[in-house]
This record gives sequence, C-alpha cells and structure tokens, in this order.
Amino acid sequence: MTIKFLICGLFCLLFSLLVAPVVLWFCKKLKASQTILHYVDKHSAKQGTPTMGGIVFVLTLLFASCFLFAEDSFLAWFCLAVTIAYALLGFLDDFIKVRYHHNLGLRAYQKMIGQVGISLIVGVYLYLTGRTTLSFFSFKIDISFWVIPLTVLVLVATTNSVNLTDGLDGLAGGVSLVYILIFGIILALLGSTELNNLAMLCFGLCGGILGFLVLNSYPAKIFMGDTGSLALGGFIGGVAVLSGLELLLPIMGIMFVLSAVSDIIQVVYFKKTKKRVFLMAPLHHHFEQKGVHENKIVASYVVVTTIVSLTVLIFMLLYAV
Repeated sequence: MTIKFLICGLFCLLFSLLVAPVVLWFCKKLKASQTILHYVDKHSAKQGTPTMGGIVFVLTLLFASCFLFAEDSFLAWFCLAVTIAYALLGFLDDFIKVRYHHNLGLRAYQKMIGQVGISLIVGVYLYLTGRTTLSFFSFKIDISFWVIPLTVLVLVATTNSVNLTDGLDGLAGGVSLVYILIFGIILALLGSTELNNLAMLCFGLCGGILGFLVLNSYPAKIFMGDTGSLALGGFIGGVAVLSGLELLLPIMGIMFVLSAVSDIIQVVYFKKTKKRVFLMAPLHHHFEQKGVHENKIVASYVVVTTIVSLTVLIFMLLYAV
C-alpha cells in the first residue's frame, strides 16, 4: 500500500511537470496576467506575470483519482468535488481580474456566498451521514448538529487563510506542500481504506504542487491565482473535516493561521486607532517591508510548518497509533 502512495505521488509529479509548461504557454497566449498592486515596491517587477497557474495542480489532482482504491472511495470523490468547486470559484474570480485588467475580481460578499454555500453542502453531508465525531488523537467527541457550523467555519477560514498566504513566490505552494504531505502520512497511518483514499489524493496533490513550484518559485514565471489558492484551501479544509481531524488543522497549518490573524489584527486595530501594528499585513509582507528577501521568508514559513507538522506526526506515532 505504501508503494502505491509513492507511485501515485511520482506519476502525479511527472504529470504536473508535463502540464505546467502547457498551462504557462496557454496563459501567456491568452494574456492572462493579474494586475499587481504596488503596495510593495519590489513587486512592480512582477507586473505581467501570468496567473491561473493553480490549474496545474487541480488537473493533477483529477489525475490522482486514477489511483484511488475501488472500495470506500466515495469520501475521496466527495473531497475532490469540493476542491473542484472551490477551484471554479477561484477561476471565476481570476477570470474577472484578467478580463477587466484590475486586481479586484468577485466582490467580497459574492466570494463569501460561494464559499459558505460549498461548505454548507459539506456540513449537511457530514451531519446526515452521521460523521459528527471530532477527533484529536485518542480524544473523541460527538458534536451532532454543530458539525455544520464548524464545517462552514473551518472551510471558509482555511480557504481565506491560504488565499492570504499566497503573497510571495512559492509561499502558499511551499507551505501547502509540507502540510498536505504530512497530513497524508497521518491519514495513511490511521489505516482505514476510506482514509487511505484521502491520503492517496494528498500524495497526488503533493506531486502536482511540486511540479507547479518549478515555475512558481522565485522568481515566479506564473502565479497560482485564486484558482489555486481556493483549491488548496478547499482541499486542506475538506480533508480535515471529512476525516474528522479538523483540530489538527490550526496546529499544522500555523503559518496559515498567522497570515489570517495578522490581517485581522491590522484591520481591527487600524479602524480603532488609525495606526498599524504591522508595517503591512499579512505577516509575510511585514517581513518584506523590513527588508527580508522573499526567499528567506518562504524558507522560514516552510521550515516552521515542517517542524510543527512533524511534531504532530511524532506525537501521533508515540501516543495514538
């Protein structure tokens, strides 16, 4: 079974390496570039860089479905559908930005309606099928109807947090890669075929992200756009709630949490005092304004995510398996 996970990841990596140049060429041909906001002077050079690159790992995730085990695969297919739904919402946002040549796509309330709508479907599904147990290693609690609002909270928060983290070359992709890989290992170790199918998608998506990062690492030749960031957020949140392991998400995804929290703090504090806590929010832009090169920021985020996620994995191996 372990071999099949590795084979899936390898084939998906090769698939994404083949697809990525095609997507880049296609986006360039369509002039699908996003207008860059010049709040960070160093980002002026990124003007004209193609967007919608998240199509690469979304297509790769679809390819990964070929490796699913035949039995108990519905949960994985449902997770795939949720991810595609968020990807389509992001694609619509990107399309509007590209079509009208500005950095504002869907209005905030329109995007929120889409996010809440998708997450409500997931929450209702979990409730109707009795998947209402919240797990944290050996700790388990049945939250009954409350699984619906919790699912909405987790999915909406995760998609927006990943979206906020997508502000530097390779940042959202790098952090997501580590998170999804280790979360996939945890799912694989838990043993059930249902969770192993979710793990298979995790390994497949890791191959897709890795292939995408070849073009997205500094200096990026293509951005993932909202197509990619909402797809990643939808997948990360979807796998967490469908596996009942959503309590691991804010721990392993600590850098996503920091992006969201720093942005909220900045907005709330500025509204009350007309002053700023950070030079710029989210947090990675604060470091950038302090003169830290984006490669160092990305590396730091990835290292912290790796350390925290491995700590969770080791704790699970010692006390929960």
